[in-house]
Amino acid sequence: MGKSEIIFGNKMSKKTIKSANGSKRKYVKKFGDDSNVDYKLAIEDNKYIGDSLGVKNIIIRREDNTPSTNGLNPINAGLDSGFDKEKGIIVGNIRMGFGHYRISMAIASAANALGYTPYWMDLNSYTQTTGGKVINAQNELYSLGSRISQKSKLFNRVVWEPMNYEGFRKISYNSSDQKNAELMTSVFKNVPKDIPLVGTHVWPAQAAVHAGMKYVVNAIPDNWPMALHLAEGSLHTVQTHSSLLGYRNLNGMNGKKILNTMTSKDICYTGHYIDYELVDNIEKDCEQRINRARNKKPVRFLLTIGGAGAQREIFASIIKYLLKAIKAGKACLYVNVGDYKNVWDELIAEIPEMKEYATEHFNNWEDTTTFANKALDENEEITGIHGFYHENIFEAVYCTNILMRSCDILVTKPSELSFYPVPKLFIKRVGGHEKWGAIHSAEIGDGTYECEDIPHTLQMIKMFINNRETIIEMCENIKANKKAEIYDGAIKVVKKAFELRDKQ
Repeated sequence: MGKSEIIFGNKMSKKTIKSANGSKRKYVKKFGDDSNVDYKLAIEDNKYIGDSLGVKNIIIRREDNTPSTNGLNPINAGLDSGFDKEKGIIVGNIRMGFGHYRISMAIASAANALGYTPYWMDLNSYTQTTGGKVINAQNELYSLGSRISQKSKLFNRVVWEPMNYEGFRKISYNSSDQKNAELMTSVFKNVPKDIPLVGTHVWPAQAAVHAGMKYVVNAIPDNWPMALHLAEGSLHTVQTHSSLLGYRNLNGMNGKKILNTMTSKDICYTGHYIDYELVDNIEKDCEQRINRARNKKPVRFLLTIGGAGAQREIFASIIKYLLKAIKAGKACLYVNVGDYKNVWDELIAEIPEMKEYATEHFNNWEDTTTFANKALDENEEITGIHGFYHENIFEAVYCTNILMRSCDILVTKPSELSFYPVPKLFIKRVGGHEKWGAIHSAEIGDGTYECEDIPHTLQMIKMFINNRETIIEMCENIKANKKAEIYDGAIKVVKKAFELRDKQ
């Protein structure tokens, strides 16, 4: 019996199995089956986060022995087809918005800090493979649904919220995913099977298990237990104790039916997946926030707009509201639009008053890092609006990470950023599963509850400006959470991956 037929001892119905097989056949018919193709691999330094996080990319060579242009790397980088079998660890991921890339960077940062070599393996970047095409097709469908959900309240209520909350929760959904993951295994043929791998999305974890990788950790991103994230054969890690219980019992994944459970060998709690650099500087950064709050310095708000600019209407309302406070020196603003310059252009067109206060840090990583370092100097006064755009995906994502150290409030939907050690204001979610990120953050005191409409969001903005005690309280909670090792998840995930290997 295959992994799509029995999941943690729970036998799937004939209807579910038929649907899973049909899903795979559909993709084979559309994209072909490259399971017999022998993709030759190469390793090259990642020129964007290689220096800071020690990351190397796993790429596919062309038949003429040059590396494939996978959208991430230059052709003429230094090639090295050899893996470090002693110190190497693979970070398996896909680009799906910014979230999974950000978690991957946290794992890479932790691995680098522990003296290991992180290899970046983005299955979505292998565009010539069947697996890459399957992932891209599903990403486009998810992105479309996400955008429609922001424009249509009816679609969001009737289709999108139920799908993200209950649809992906069903164990039958995992059956189809497991079958489709069989089409993602071809790129693993020339990967040594005894190198530990951490999947920051379930598909790389599933594909790695199907491909025979021996030591696979599946770093589950969400705080709402869903069968979507199951990769049987891997060690599942979670960021909260509540999700640990939900996953361990596969709670609600087949309606009210009681299911066979996962064991301690299948799943464990680690804490939040956070970059080593952010965790290491928590006390320093929080003390600077507290000092700014007590000295009535401008409150530094960081708006991070991921994906294709979802929720732009909310961000536009925040900017309009903040303009008066920015002019009065009570607030300043960082806006990271990622790799979507059109979002910045649209904001400027809608709010032309922004131009008077805006400084653009566009496609210049040296300029961005210089500003980020300057903002960390407690003697520096940061004012106005600072916009950030980077064409390269690594810089676009990592920009938020280096800016959050000097910001006072991160304004974000309750996605993967809800776990980061910075005071947070949560705007309306995109998908029902995200709300549990805000609930967890509010419970441990490092973020607000989810503000589900613009008036409540602006109310919270006003509170942060007029009542600085809230910022101070969140900072004290963050420092206490660090002592409780709540933010040590990335370090523990990497250690777990090598423990799997060393036990053998």
